[in-house]
Amino acid sequence: MSDVAAIEGFVKKYQSLKTEIAKVIIGQDEVVNQILIAIFSGGHALLIGVPGLAKTLMVNTISQALGLDFKRIQFTPDLMPSDILGSEILDENRNFKFIKGPIFSNIILADEINRTPPKTQAALLEAMQERAVTVAGHHYKLSLPYFVLATQNPIEQEGTYPLPEAQLDRFMFAVNLDYPTFEEEVQVVKSTTTDIENKVNALFTAQEIIDIQHLIRRIPVADNVIEYAVRMTGKTRPNSPQATELVKNYIDWGAGPRASQNLILAAKTHAAINGKFSPDIENVQAVANSIFKHRIIKNYKAEAEGISEEQIIKDLF
Repeated sequence: MSDVAAIEGFVKKYQSLKTEIAKVIIGQDEVVNQILIAIFSGGHALLIGVPGLAKTLMVNTISQALGLDFKRIQFTPDLMPSDILGSEILDENRNFKFIKGPIFSNIILADEINRTPPKTQAALLEAMQERAVTVAGHHYKLSLPYFVLATQNPIEQEGTYPLPEAQLDRFMFAVNLDYPTFEEEVQVVKSTTTDIENKVNALFTAQEIIDIQHLIRRIPVADNVIEYAVRMTGKTRPNSPQATELVKNYIDWGAGPRASQNLILAAKTHAAINGKFSPDIENVQAVANSIFKHRIIKNYKAEAEGISEEQIIKDLF
C-alpha cells in the first residue's frame, strides 16, 4: 500500500477511534487528540489536572480502543524502583527467576508521578527513553509501542518531589485538563450513575500502531516549516538575538533542541489526522502550546505580573 493510501486509511480509522473513545469519555476532545497525537508520534505525555477529571478512565479507554495492554502505577513516597521494574526471586528449585513489574506493558499510567522520590522517577524515565530496563545486570527490552502517560496534581505540593526540568523535557506534551462545561458535567453524571456499561472495541493492533508511527516519520516536511519550528524554539531562549520582548522579560530558561524535534514530529501527526500529506506552519502552531508549556521556565516577575505560559507562546508565532 502506498503511503498516500495508508494516510487516507489512517484518517478514517482515527475518526472511528474518536467515536469509540467518546462512548465513555464525554468532552475533553482536545485532550484526547493530544494524547493520541503523542502516541502516534511515539512520544510520552504529562497530564496536569485536579482529581476527578477522569484521567485514569481516559487512558484506560484509549488503551482499550487501541488494542494495547494497560497498567496503572500509583506513585507513593515509599515506592521503590524494583516495585515498578520487577525483581529477581528464588524459585522452588533455588534458581533466580525474574518477575516482571508493571512497567512491562504498552501503555503505562504513572499516576501522580511527583509523589515518588527521584530514585523511582529515574527508573521510569530510563524506560521511557531507552524502551528497555536493566535489572540485576540483565537487559530487558520493553514491548513496543511503549507509551508513558504521567499525571500531576497541581493543587497540593506538600510532600511532593517535583520533576526536574531535565526530566520534564522527556515528555513530548504537557496537557492541562480543565473542568468540564455545565452540559458536559450533566452528561458525565447521567452516564456514570446508571448501571449501563459501554463496551469499547479495539480498532488497532500493536503492530498497526508501530506501522503508523513509521508512516508518520516518512511524511516529508518542507525546509521552511522545519526552519520555522527551529526559529520558534530559538525565540524561547532569553539570550538569543531572536528572543521576543516577553521572553527577555519573563523567561529564565528556554526550550532545548528536543522541543524542535517534537514540534516537527507532532506537526506531522497533526497533519496526517487532518488528511494532509505534509505539515505546514499551521500544524506546527497547533501543537506548539503543549510542547513548550513545560519547557520554558518563568521568572518571579512573570509570576508576580500574572503572565501565563500561553501568552508567551502565542507571542512566538
